Amino acid sequence: MSWYVYIIETTTGKFYTGITTDVERRFLEHKDDPKKGAKFFRGHTPKKVIHTEEFENRSLASKREYEIKSLTKKQKLSLVGKV
Repeated sequence: MSWYVYIIETTTGKFYTGITTDVERRFLEHKDDPKKGAKFFRGHTPKKVIHTEEFENRSLASKREYEIKSLTKKQKLSLVGKV
């Protein structure tokens, strides 16, 4: 089973980074199900998934998630091709 790191852009331009085995399902949970979605999305409306990376296990995906979350906004914009 593959694991994915994903970045979701909100309607206000903020980025959210997470990991999952199913990016589409997770996006819909964030968008439509406050109980299953991240608390972050209670105050920010998700717009679209703008970046994904695939990994062979959860450990590698978690490490990459941490790396991405440590980036500056400018570095994240470069990663997703918005600079």
